[in-house]
Amino acid sequence: MSTAADKAADLARDLASEIESCTLCAERFAATATAHVPRPVVWFRPSARILIAGQAPGARVQASGRPFTDPSGDRLRDWLGMDAATFYDRTRVAVVPMAFCFPGYNDRKADLPPPPICARTWHGRVMATLDKVELTVLVGGHAQRWHMGANTPVTNTVAQWRAHAPRVFPLPHPSWRNTAWLKKNPWFEAELLPVLRSRVQEVLNDER
Repeated sequence: MSTAADKAADLARDLASEIESCTLCAERFAATATAHVPRPVVWFRPSARILIAGQAPGARVQASGRPFTDPSGDRLRDWLGMDAATFYDRTRVAVVPMAFCFPGYNDRKADLPPPPICARTWHGRVMATLDKVELTVLVGGHAQRWHMGANTPVTNTVAQWRAHAPRVFPLPHPSWRNTAWLKKNPWFEAELLPVLRSRVQEVLNDER
């Protein structure tokens, strides 16, 4: 006889297969400077206790099929105090961006924003499968607006992190482009990150 956990796992697998087959944005991507095809990067299981919600995969993730396989991912894992083996264990950590595919570049080689149709189509259904999440990490403004309803600049939202901890931590994007931001806001590394790392370990250790 199937247990509730078995049924939840089956539903999550079916949903993941649906997302992996999605081509809603094929014409949109074909019209970008990169002219690429959709490749949804789906990384979640219903048993996950930590949710990483970001913006959208980059070009390297489009090629690898694994989230955050780039320098931004290295910095994010450092922020979390999490090794790669744990980060990529889908039974423990879900990575659910606001768009599952690389949106492409514009003619200036800048990342395009995540197409809103992706979140409208899939995000609510994915969140419904992740009912064991104890810690949500919101990377960047797009995720913060969807999950928190935040309508302030990212700096302001992150500066108010204590109001949302210990269940939710808003972060800036870990891109190298934000290195100047980190220098300008030393409180982020001095005050927020130690608490976040401690919370990550607390959640992971509670699984045992």
